[in-house]
Amino acid sequence: MRFGRGGGGWTRQENRGLVWIPLALIVVITVADVLSPPDIHLGPLLIVAPALTASFGGSRLTAAIGVVALGALLAISVVRTSITTTNHESQLLALLVITVVTVIFCRVRERHRAELEQVRSVAEAAQHVVLHPLPERIGALRVACAYQAAADQARIGGDLYAAVRAKGATRLLIGDVRGKGLGAVEDAALLLGAFRSAAHRELSLPDLQYELEASVTWGLAQHAEEDALAEESFITVALIDVPDDEPVVRILNSGHPAPLRMYDGEVTPLTPTAYAPPVGLGLGGRHEWAVDTYPFEPGAMLLLYTDGATEARDASGTFYPLAERLGGFRGCRTPAELLRRVREDLLAYSEGSLGDDAALVAVLRGVPSGPDPLL
Repeated sequence: MRFGRGGGGWTRQENRGLVWIPLALIVVITVADVLSPPDIHLGPLLIVAPALTASFGGSRLTAAIGVVALGALLAISVVRTSITTTNHESQLLALLVITVVTVIFCRVRERHRAELEQVRSVAEAAQHVVLHPLPERIGALRVACAYQAAADQARIGGDLYAAVRAKGATRLLIGDVRGKGLGAVEDAALLLGAFRSAAHRELSLPDLQYELEASVTWGLAQHAEEDALAEESFITVALIDVPDDEPVVRILNSGHPAPLRMYDGEVTPLTPTAYAPPVGLGLGGRHEWAVDTYPFEPGAMLLLYTDGATEARDASGTFYPLAERLGGFRGCRTPAELLRRVREDLLAYSEGSLGDDAALVAVLRGVPSGPDPLL
């Protein structure tokens, strides 16, 4: 269940069926008090009804149950012909005061929920601006992506991905910013902007990596004036180039977890012959970092991911064995189906508690159905 957007009415968290519990308690306590001997008073127990309602209901519902409880206590007093006694007057006053206090706390809680929902909405909007959803089809590829936050309240962080059409090829990026918070989001936005502006040009992967390095290093230098930790920031990145007319994939890996290829029932980590350094270290100059070429036939699938997936732990502290688990998902025919299975399995393995955000991108190689509208 999700919280509502505030207000005094029913919230999404409320279950209307639960209303019968405090109402039943009011009836039971009232009948028991009326039938009890004169020296036994069960009326004070009616405070349980509004207190219980506050655990699942909003302020209006809690107030309504409180009014019903007050009516029941008043009825008890009338039946016992003792409404003017100090005992029953004090019981009525105590129930009224506690109900009012409970309703006030419910109202404060609703306001906090409304503020949280607003913050979540802003975060989701920021994520869509910074981290554009990937198209389901691009060139000869079918693509699906997922972002699993470590905490329910989080909607965006330093994990990132992107896909851009170039001449005769599709280029993909997956990366992970060192650090968390708004600084990580700014660094992710900086890298994504640089990638989207340069990836469509006819640059080799080393030249593209150089462009990203120059842009990110410049951006981090600007941030360093405000944040001393910016000088220690860097981004692990995997640049992927999938040509339309060759059944291969080319990868330049800058310190990022190796993508996994699924084909013909086999799961193969595409480990680079040599890692390039992460982006943002400011090494300067152009370097011909190693670009590895791997077979990528029609029907093959790639899984790109950040270390939030492989560093998730079970109850015993064992890391999630992503490559091994993929072997059990051989029946997945689409990227979306694969990501759904991985996400469900990952959350079940970690009991719903990831230690870090995780970004996942699944890519299926197929045959283009027509001319690319982006070229």
